[in-house]
Amino acid sequence: MNYAAALDFLLSRTDYERWPGFNYASRFDLRRMDDLLQRLGNPHLSAKSVHVAGSKGKGSTSAMIAAGLREAGYKTGLYTSPHLVTIRERMQVDGKPILKNELELVVSLMQPHAEAVDRDRTYGELSTFELLTAAAFMYFQRKQVDFQVLETGLGGRLDATNVVKPEVCVITSISLDHTEVLGDTLAKIAAEKAGIIKPGCTVVSSAQAGEAVSVIRETCRRQGARLISVGSDVTWLKLNSDLSGQSLEVKGLNGSYQLTIPLLGAHQLENAAAAAAALEVLRVPQKSIQTGLAKTYWPGRLQVLKRRPLLVVDGAHNRDSASKLKEALTQYFHFDHLILIIGTSADKDVAGIIQELAPLVHRVIVTRSRHPRATKPEILVGEFAKLGIKAEVAEDVSSAVAEALSRAGGKDLICAAGSLFLVAEVIEYVKGLHPESYAG
Repeated sequence: MNYAAALDFLLSRTDYERWPGFNYASRFDLRRMDDLLQRLGNPHLSAKSVHVAGSKGKGSTSAMIAAGLREAGYKTGLYTSPHLVTIRERMQVDGKPILKNELELVVSLMQPHAEAVDRDRTYGELSTFELLTAAAFMYFQRKQVDFQVLETGLGGRLDATNVVKPEVCVITSISLDHTEVLGDTLAKIAAEKAGIIKPGCTVVSSAQAGEAVSVIRETCRRQGARLISVGSDVTWLKLNSDLSGQSLEVKGLNGSYQLTIPLLGAHQLENAAAAAAALEVLRVPQKSIQTGLAKTYWPGRLQVLKRRPLLVVDGAHNRDSASKLKEALTQYFHFDHLILIIGTSADKDVAGIIQELAPLVHRVIVTRSRHPRATKPEILVGEFAKLGIKAEVAEDVSSAVAEALSRAGGKDLICAAGSLFLVAEVIEYVKGLHPESYAG
């Protein structure tokens, strides 16, 4: 099996990342994963696990935890989604994506077992995300990692990653997202996220709204899990920041210490505190926490791609994250005018995202990514028109970036936001990258 054949096998299945809406409970069934993993020799149980769920910040938090574990001398796997340029970004060991030949091997070994599960059809056909997750477990087993840090894809309770027995569960900020799939209240969404909590484990939770707090506390009580709350058990204080990152003081489980992270935004300070708490639970030395978080690499989130004019990308994909982006743009950047490049996914709260960002904009360029779930530009134009803002349309992301760069003054700020799929294409354009495909 060559690399193209491996990708074809993975991506030919049902890919829920491409669907704007589906019945979560009827389509997701962990028994499929259990069946496949048992046939593969249960690779998911070969390493200690850290499991991370949440509406936003889970990827950043996962990356910080993995960086801290690496600095402590542990061989560390990191599984995240979605990716920016290549699907291989989703499976990393010690900060390096899986190589093409390694993915070829893992998929070729998995293929006959996956096809056997599909032939049996006891619990339905395996999806793309389930195959990717199983491949990650196999890869981490082959590389003999000490820890695997796993970001959930969607929800938590029925997510393909929810087959592990974690040392620590982390639940980052929960907000209204994927409401047509996970539920239309914070309590319902929190119940899905809290589904990763296992009996007797330790849970680190970011600060949450009241509805979510109640659900998480009750789940921990029911599972006999220890709960550590960021904001009360672990606190943080911002010290300073510049375009290269920010520093904070954390009052953790084992005393106070300072951290520096190369990530911008107040929400990243809270993510850093959650990551530090999880690492403390795992008995990672303070020095390793400090050094690891300082080395964290997590692109596409308030990332500065150009300095003059300033070009910043952020994957803000719901109303709450758009609000956080608005706050960050005013707190961390100084500019004369803001040119917004925006493209969203069709299943998102498009009106809410636009209402949050509209007060800052001087010029708006709407576009769409190559992703099949991308919102039609005319829908975005209509939402801006409701607010009295005339938006321009660019046929693709590269045209939008070229137009914005040609219009921006030396002290202006260009911000591209609305989805990670849009952000990925901006990064491709600015850095001259060539993706294998939308998904590869």
